[in-house]
Amino acid sequence: MQNKINITFEKDALRQLAPLLQLKSYSSVFVLVDENTKKHCLPLFFEQTDLNEAIVLSIPSGEEHKHLDTCETVWNQLSEEGADRNSALINLGGGVVTDLGGFVACTFKRGIDFYNIPTTLLAMVDASVGGKTGIDLGSLKNQIGIIEEPKQVIIHPQWLATLPQEELRSGFAEMLKHGLIADAPYWSKLKQLQRLDAEELSVFIAPSVAIKKEVVLQDPREKNLRKILNFGHTLGHAIESYFLTHSQKNRLLHGEAIAAGMVLEAYLSSVCCGLTPLEAEEIKKVFSYFFPKVDIEEEDQIGILALLRHDKKNSAGRINFVLLNAIGSPKIDIVVPEEHFTKAFEFYSRD
Repeated sequence: MQNKINITFEKDALRQLAPLLQLKSYSSVFVLVDENTKKHCLPLFFEQTDLNEAIVLSIPSGEEHKHLDTCETVWNQLSEEGADRNSALINLGGGVVTDLGGFVACTFKRGIDFYNIPTTLLAMVDASVGGKTGIDLGSLKNQIGIIEEPKQVIIHPQWLATLPQEELRSGFAEMLKHGLIADAPYWSKLKQLQRLDAEELSVFIAPSVAIKKEVVLQDPREKNLRKILNFGHTLGHAIESYFLTHSQKNRLLHGEAIAAGMVLEAYLSSVCCGLTPLEAEEIKKVFSYFFPKVDIEEEDQIGILALLRHDKKNSAGRINFVLLNAIGSPKIDIVVPEEHFTKAFEFYSRD
């Protein structure tokens, strides 16, 4: 993995992309999009980059397509279009596109260069930064993947104008997480927002990226410090996977599931770590203001908790959590007694 992370926020970065690629003398350039970014983002991408000779590859949109079959489709498309080891792949899209596209690039011909242009708030502040590429294995989130940084990440708030409110909210969950795990004053600023709109949120993209970048640079392989980025994700990923595969449930966006996970894990922090009950209530209140409550029934809890056994952070059969000593102060590798889970769900569901 590279020892640096190349992220640019310059407004003209897209216009600089074609000259950059020419300097690299790539034999061919491909752009991976999904159905949404093909419609809403690709025309502007070509207008601002002049990469008119780039070959477009398209995949269906949605987490349910983030699996090996989709990778095989893209690998075949690359082969049919004559891609070789000197080709490059540009991932233009949200977290599914950057995660899957990065994995495809890392494995095609044993690795080709790739570039991330995130088009959702979630991808800008989380998925496209840090080198985690990967796909789901059945209902299990991100079980297959490689850690490899893209050659460059180009972040431009212009794409936020294409997003519905729920997508902005999904990305905002990860921004709130950054405050909870690393920067209490940042958390305080975010929680004071009255509404989520693209213009207002764009101001906070760089601070969130800076928090994640600093953590990743210190621990790129997630041996220690980087684990703090998983706060809310142990239960959140299980909730996301459960709702994705349950025939009677509406799927949740990543940030919606992680928001629920952070409230649950705030309660666990108050009984297993140093977070005060007052802070746990504050966290719940903030997430309740921005996010609709997920209806989690008792039978759902059984299915969600069963998925915890497959969490990537587990070790020797133990379920490891990232919890909070206080807002802005996390603690890793906390084993939580199972008797606390039911009360955590009660805490989340209680008005």
